[in-house]
Amino acid sequence: MIRGQRNVCVAVRRPDGTVAVRRQRLSPLFTGTARRIPLVRGVIALAETLTLGMKALNFSANVGMEAEGEEMSGAAMALMMAVSLSFAIGVFFLAPLFASEWLEGLFDSALAANIAEGVIRLVLFLAYIVLIGRMNDIRRVFMYHGAEHMTVHAQERGDPLEVEEIRKYSTAHPRCGTAFLLVVMVVSVVAFVFVGREPLWWLVASRVVLIPVIAAASYELIRLSGMFAGNPLVGLITGPSLALQRLTTREPTDDQIEIAIEAMRLTLDADASSG
Repeated sequence: MIRGQRNVCVAVRRPDGTVAVRRQRLSPLFTGTARRIPLVRGVIALAETLTLGMKALNFSANVGMEAEGEEMSGAAMALMMAVSLSFAIGVFFLAPLFASEWLEGLFDSALAANIAEGVIRLVLFLAYIVLIGRMNDIRRVFMYHGAEHMTVHAQERGDPLEVEEIRKYSTAHPRCGTAFLLVVMVVSVVAFVFVGREPLWWLVASRVVLIPVIAAASYELIRLSGMFAGNPLVGLITGPSLALQRLTTREPTDDQIEIAIEAMRLTLDADASSG
């Protein structure tokens, strides 16, 4: 999947070796004025990442099952997103919270409990990435992920969109969605340190209602790191994110790079024709 300025295109190899493609005009919500408003754009970026990613995976699954014409309804998409978000919030935000409760009583320190909660959250997140990466299907997804990044690198540097040219680039990219998620996790550690642990309802509610705020701050942090990429302090932010992509990307095969090239060309053509 390649996201352009106004369009997003997905290319998937069918079981018979041919390529299925899908072009979609981006919603005005993802490209309009709101996307340029500081802090607001971070929440929109998170919603866009989840929505486009889920639609791309659904299209890919349908192609694999030779059911390209089938489309997930809006209600089904909303339900799937709600279940996915509930799972993520439960595992990565609420579970670390309750796991750290005993430390608050042990050390009689809310600060120690909040720091422990953040450490548990990071460990759970990394463990989850490592575990799903052992699944054959997910490993293949990670290979396509690497192909996307390598192709984007080549396009950004003006190189020909050819396999041999793309091969020289890294599978890591600073604007990766997983990099965004890691920054969200790290920022949440810092943010929740300053949030009180009483009363219980606020303790639980804060871990949910503050997620959009944390996502917004994380997005702005990533934008700043891009503006000052040469600064050594910025490397402290981008370094861990790029390192994480060693877990979420794999070296792709040539035919996987060809699929990424097809998606890129489709996106460039779509943006040019709709400009």
